Amino acid sequence: MIVVPLLFASVASAEELCPKYGECVPSTSFTCTDITRSSFITRVCYDEAKRYMIVRLQATDYHYCEIGQGVVGAFLSAKSMGSFYNKSIKSNGEDGPFDCRTHPVPSY
Repeated sequence: MIVVPLLFASVASAEELCPKYGECVPSTSFTCTDITRSSFITRVCYDEAKRYMIVRLQATDYHYCEIGQGVVGAFLSAKSMGSFYNKSIKSNGEDGPFDCRTHPVPSY
């Protein structure tokens, strides 16, 4: 097993994170990284304790449930974050490996 340390730019402050298909959650439990090396992905926020990630794709936030730190670390360090997202995280519209429609959404 490869352990990838998570390096984040900042801890989110008093704002709320509001994924498109979910409820707004306080950002205080998340560590967020603003992404500048992708034209598709602009921000990643992750709550390691609840294994919950919110990704901003251009101007829209999407959420992913039961996603482990290893996957998030690999995503953040991927040569192409967009390719990694499309192959390993993105839902197919009905289900996906971390789709919050079929995995429990944590409570805040």
